[in-house]
Amino acid sequence: MERAVGTVVRGLRGPIINEGDNIEKIVVDTVLNAAKVEGITFEDRDIITITESIVARAQGNYVSIDDIAEDIQTKYGDEKIGVIFPILSRNRFSNILRGIAKGAKSIVLMLSYPSDEVGNQLVDIDELDVRGVNPWTDVLTESEFREHFGYKKHEFTGVDYIEYYRSIIEAEGTSCEIIFSNDPKTILKYTKSVLASDIHSRARTKRILTNAGAEKVYGLDDVLSKSINGSGFNESYGLLGSNKATDDTLKLFPHSCQPIVDHIQEKMREQTGKLIEVMVYGDGAFKDPVGKIWELADPVVSPAYTSGLAGTPNEVKLKYLADNNFSHLRGKELKEAISSYIVNKKEDLVGAMEAQGTTPRRLTDLIGSLSDLTSGSGDKGTPIIYIQGYFDNFTE
Repeated sequence: MERAVGTVVRGLRGPIINEGDNIEKIVVDTVLNAAKVEGITFEDRDIITITESIVARAQGNYVSIDDIAEDIQTKYGDEKIGVIFPILSRNRFSNILRGIAKGAKSIVLMLSYPSDEVGNQLVDIDELDVRGVNPWTDVLTESEFREHFGYKKHEFTGVDYIEYYRSIIEAEGTSCEIIFSNDPKTILKYTKSVLASDIHSRARTKRILTNAGAEKVYGLDDVLSKSINGSGFNESYGLLGSNKATDDTLKLFPHSCQPIVDHIQEKMREQTGKLIEVMVYGDGAFKDPVGKIWELADPVVSPAYTSGLAGTPNEVKLKYLADNNFSHLRGKELKEAISSYIVNKKEDLVGAMEAQGTTPRRLTDLIGSLSDLTSGSGDKGTPIIYIQGYFDNFTE
């Protein structure tokens, strides 16, 4: 019988993961149990995805506010620190800022505007037009920002982040000045010691600052890139990808993930005889149309994946073929013609008209977004996702 269903995505309920748990065994056992309960038949190129959070929890990859403070003090001493381009997030940045403030004597906090790097707005861009403010050239003090735009609360969180971040810094007894600019070089008028707190643009920011004469330039990826007094760490991303765990601790992005996904693939092959792809995923890469927030606050969607998930899709657009190449056909003849075209398509369709409108994003970014939307960030309790039929096409 011909299949009537294409891609199937299942969120799998697993146990609450704690430090020291065998994450590989838990993932394999969870998938095998779900297959038994739900009657899932394993196939080659099925996909298991695992949220980064449970991997980091099993690793015990946590740091404290004091760990951050010690690393900041080691790097900057008592110098005034320019903390620039942080995202606006209680979960992502508040505890990081606490640690920075605890390790510093004085901070100049420079916020990008009208929004942060991932789309959280300080002010609506239309208000800039009304006020005649150019965010690419105009540098504003806190009082000037307030004079133009008043007190603004985030649409989703109800937080005035200017006031909130000031309160965090001053609560640690650290002096604070807040300015607004989108030019990294602006901060050098205040201090030559800078902490670039942006995520995806961090390499450019650090390069611009170094070339402009900054004396000390670090990024959040350089903080806790090594263990402090036995703390967690991430040698590639430091504090990037971290989340608030408690009032005094953060969970870091997991490290050393490649052996984990490779071992899970091996164990699943032993148990099922099938080659199943595996990846660890964090934030999906998509944009909210209401709040304008680009979801990706992690440094990458996937820090590790098995080799079969490398690359991008190579697909043709069915409706293009139906409207152009085979517009004269209907029914069975149309289906057969399109199926034949797919079977014989070129190995590389980049630039081909029949591929226009397909999504040339990396497979891991697409699958990570699918997984993130499936697992959610709340109380679903499904940190492991099982995907079938993702690589199937119209002919299969």
